[in-house]
Amino acid sequence: MAWYAYCISQKESFPELARHRKPIPLESIHGVSGNQVFLYPASDLAVIVSEFNPKEVMNQKSGVEHARVIADCFKHTTVLPFRFGTVFESDESLRKSIRSNQRQFLGNLEKLHGKTEMHIKIQVEDCCHPHPNGHVDVVGGVGREYLSNLRETASRQRERQTRARAVAFQMHRNLSPLDEEVSCRLTENGKMHLDIAHLINRKQVERYQNKFAQMIGQMKQCQMQMSGPWPPYHFVHKLTRSHQAANQAAAVAAQAEAAAQSVAIQAAIA
Repeated sequence: MAWYAYCISQKESFPELARHRKPIPLESIHGVSGNQVFLYPASDLAVIVSEFNPKEVMNQKSGVEHARVIADCFKHTTVLPFRFGTVFESDESLRKSIRSNQRQFLGNLEKLHGKTEMHIKIQVEDCCHPHPNGHVDVVGGVGREYLSNLRETASRQRERQTRARAVAFQMHRNLSPLDEEVSCRLTENGKMHLDIAHLINRKQVERYQNKFAQMIGQMKQCQMQMSGPWPPYHFVHKLTRSHQAANQAAAVAAQAEAAAQSVAIQAAIA
């Protein structure tokens, strides 16, 4: 049987699993396509899943249903969300994946225990004045014109980055998150759009919201919007990236050590 996966939590968060070794229904929660959601026990972990039919078509509604299940589980326990569309083809593939990544899952659950994500969207007027001839085309032109356009574009980009960093730093200084993820892009209407995800303690949500309300009055040059608390989507993926990078570094180090030993052996033989 194929399983559609929503998130992972610690098995101890669901006492009903202590008496069961097989998946049991998670009452009153339905997932993608209205399917019943189950708690799937896997060693010290519980995987929140629903049955999956490969013929089912995933769409925007499915994404909303996916997020709703994760949010419902997050109300009473720490969860590690799976990416939308994660499917295990069989019981064996699910168990194998959990076994091979169990240490990482347990470590991430411990790091994110009692924490939540807050999301802030900020629109800032572009700090760079419009180009007198409109959009700067660094590809067009030749010789001095090309180099001039290239320098001007690079200068504008540095100014925008400096402004974005200043705004993000001000938010960080005032809201004091445990961790953050920041992205910035230039919109078609000539504004900079910042997406900021902050990781905070769940007990500090009200305090965080009050500080944000104060900042709205202080930063009148910005249009700001806050949402949350959410499951820590950004920071689960951040921890996963860090784990993968560490594994890759360890593999490279092992290869380098093996190569060094091979060279030493060859030198000794010679």
